[in-house]
Amino acid sequence: MKRVILFLLTNLAVMVVLGIAASLLGVNRYLTAQGLNLTSLLAFAALMGFGGAFISLLLSKPMAKWSTRAQVINDSPDASHLWLVATVQRLSEKAGITMPEVAIFEGAPNAFATGAFKNSALVAVSTGLLQSMTREEVEAVLGHEIAHVANGDMVTLTLIQGVMNTFVVFLSRVIGYAVDKVVLRNQSDRPGIGYYATTIVLDIVLGLLAAIIVAWFSRQREYRADAGSAQLIGRRQPMIDALARLGGLPAGTLPQTVEAMGISGKGGGLMSLFATHPPIEDRIRALQQ
Repeated sequence: MKRVILFLLTNLAVMVVLGIAASLLGVNRYLTAQGLNLTSLLAFAALMGFGGAFISLLLSKPMAKWSTRAQVINDSPDASHLWLVATVQRLSEKAGITMPEVAIFEGAPNAFATGAFKNSALVAVSTGLLQSMTREEVEAVLGHEIAHVANGDMVTLTLIQGVMNTFVVFLSRVIGYAVDKVVLRNQSDRPGIGYYATTIVLDIVLGLLAAIIVAWFSRQREYRADAGSAQLIGRRQPMIDALARLGGLPAGTLPQTVEAMGISGKGGGLMSLFATHPPIEDRIRALQQ
């Protein structure tokens, strides 16, 4: 319940900040007596689309720590922690990035990487993953997460999300205005019910289509991170073994704020279009080929 409340409050705070910014910049006044000001609308759509995505990116690391209750272990004297930190440091040097923060969180087998910048990232693994995998398999999972960071996947996903959000906001309002003025023949200077109803419906429909595109990209980056792990370690088999073990274990659930960043995910049937991770067997097949 605490995570849900924080998630809702964060989203509300983001919308308030963006609304104030739009008012101060004057880009929220795209509906004029002369019609739709497309320049102002595009500026408003970009502010709402990219603003929310980048605020979420900047908050991603503290939110991930808070929501998973991850404990940073970079300075821990524990022997197993020292091995984890040393492994991440070695893989980071090989990938050409600054040493990330390393953390452990309680939960079923899973791991994630997050952070706004590749040189100030966080790599976290669950206690369930550490208890159920060999060190070679854990190293492969860490290599997968380091590959995500080195590839700049967090920033790239944010940019794609921002572009999709911008198109959703822009197109829904352009089409809503056309329906209101052309189809329903509203002659008033003010937008009518047709504009608001169409905009709301299209925000939902186009938002779903945008989510499918973003999820598709997320699945492609998982294949790249699997291959990146094999390249960092120098062999494919450890990553194949780690994926096979994950496929035979209950998928570790992550909070919504970091779900797309995890090593494993689930989804089947129609919901596979919205899955952020490909099926385990497909990932293993791609590595074998």
